[in-house]
Amino acid sequence: MDGLPAGYRPNFGVCLINSDDKVFVASRLNVPGAWQMPQGSIEDGEEPKLAAIRKLREETGVVSAEIIAEVPSWLTNDFPPAVKAKVNRLWGGEWHGQAQKWFLMRLTRDDDSEINLGNGEADMEFAEWKWASLEEVIEQAVDYKRPTYEEVMRTFQPYFNSSGLSAKCKSTKW
Repeated sequence: MDGLPAGYRPNFGVCLINSDDKVFVASRLNVPGAWQMPQGSIEDGEEPKLAAIRKLREETGVVSAEIIAEVPSWLTNDFPPAVKAKVNRLWGGEWHGQAQKWFLMRLTRDDDSEINLGNGEADMEFAEWKWASLEEVIEQAVDYKRPTYEEVMRTFQPYFNSSGLSAKCKSTKW
């Protein structure tokens, strides 16, 4: 994959928004209170965009969404020591963290009826979901993912229908 930083596991992220410019986030089963946007691994030989579409369907049931934009480069986050030890044991290898390609997708349905966290296509990862403001997404993310989420929101802000982000979020400092 072009431009993939060495030592980082290839991954993708999806910023799924609805017609009100709210962002889909879900609470992880294994980390109560940790809300995140859909993200996941890219399989060998798989294009990041196709991985994002596949995993969004598998984890949320969402198929009615269109890709609006893509972050132009890989964004990285480094694992804290405890997370690094756990994921390297689970995934095999010696990963510093994740390199993620992020996609902005807009839900094309007027309702939430196809969202189904337990649709049986993949092991269930999330306990619950909600639509959140951009600021809530950042505030409720786990610490080590927060800088990546900030960069994702800054990059995608021009694509939101409404103002979307407060002046605080538009600045380079949160």
